[in-house]
Amino acid sequence: MSLTVLVNAGPWLPVPPKGYGGIENIVATLVPELRRLGVRVVLGTVDSSELPVDEKLAVFAEGQFGHLQRPYNQACGIVQSHLHAVVRRVRDGGDIDLVHDHVEAAGLATLAALGPDAPPVLHTLHWDLAKHPELYGGFDGGDRVRVNGVSASQLARAPKALRDHSVGHVHLATPLAVDAERRLADRGGAAAKGRHVVVLGRINPGKGQDLAARLAHRAGFDLVLAGPVGPYQQPAELAAAEHDPVAAANPDVRFWRERVAPYVDGERVRWIGTVAGRDRDDLVASARVSLFPLRWAEPGGTAVVESLALGTPVVGLAEGCLPELVVHGDTGLLTTDEETLADLVNWAGEIDPRRCAAEAARRFTPAVMAESYLTLYERVRKGPLLSLSEVKGPLLNA
Repeated sequence: MSLTVLVNAGPWLPVPPKGYGGIENIVATLVPELRRLGVRVVLGTVDSSELPVDEKLAVFAEGQFGHLQRPYNQACGIVQSHLHAVVRRVRDGGDIDLVHDHVEAAGLATLAALGPDAPPVLHTLHWDLAKHPELYGGFDGGDRVRVNGVSASQLARAPKALRDHSVGHVHLATPLAVDAERRLADRGGAAAKGRHVVVLGRINPGKGQDLAARLAHRAGFDLVLAGPVGPYQQPAELAAAEHDPVAAANPDVRFWRERVAPYVDGERVRWIGTVAGRDRDDLVASARVSLFPLRWAEPGGTAVVESLALGTPVVGLAEGCLPELVVHGDTGLLTTDEETLADLVNWAGEIDPRRCAAEAARRFTPAVMAESYLTLYERVRKGPLLSLSEVKGPLLNA
């Protein structure tokens, strides 16, 4: 395939990220498969990114995520500096066939403003589409800029202007899904499961770690919370910021201190900070359940597909994408009642880890995701939009 795509990951974290980084992990999963399929990839990122690509485009040496906590007048130029470089590369290079953008709000607005002679754009929506109502509610990308969701439920909640520009959704993928069944057997399958339940993800009200911690004490199961609190990746970092007014103003830090920390006793409930790589895989693979006590409509669910790929059943509230990703009674258990989650944790022992791994290998591999995106690329490049009711097959990879 003769196709050059500028994949714009943004200036916030390297690709792949060193720890937490949902969008950057997805880009790191997608790009190698695109290149395997013959796509030439120009990656818009930071210079510390180590993902092999055909060309790296970077303004900043390191990820700028930590600067998001600064006042707006100190941080507002970061994403604009990055996007300025992207626009110059698109305008001056002459070889970009399509831009696949992953930068929230600013990427969509900037690339749509380039005019009709610029390359087509596919902008992937990774986040809550209730945000930015003025942008999303009135968006007009003409026939050149399209969007895709990361789940059908996400797009169903989108403003009409975004739905009118949508070419469908592509579920997220994980390299862990490749040969998932064999790797589960190598780990010892169900026999290798421990006693702990894990909640993996950024600690904030939408993820519901306070509910998980309360239920752990009430129902008597051991709970491990893994993920950052605001910009603080490890417990020692957050402890060092105890008297920092910037930390105190962070809403995730306030949530942690007021709603979660009172339950964290180091025995029944532990917080271990961000885990990555083999440590994360071992933590999830040895858990008897991955718990998702969601209080928001999760758009994509990276941690869900990772858990299934590692042979760990998912228990959660049936919010957002979870009913699309989890087969109730087969790869996990879902409910709409917070108080029944603890019962489902105990019942999840009836779920066969081999079914979780098999479903992940069928639906959530990088190859499945890349093939779906190639179909979207061709659709974006070729013609007028279809309505969502007309989009079928690999465009909606349920």
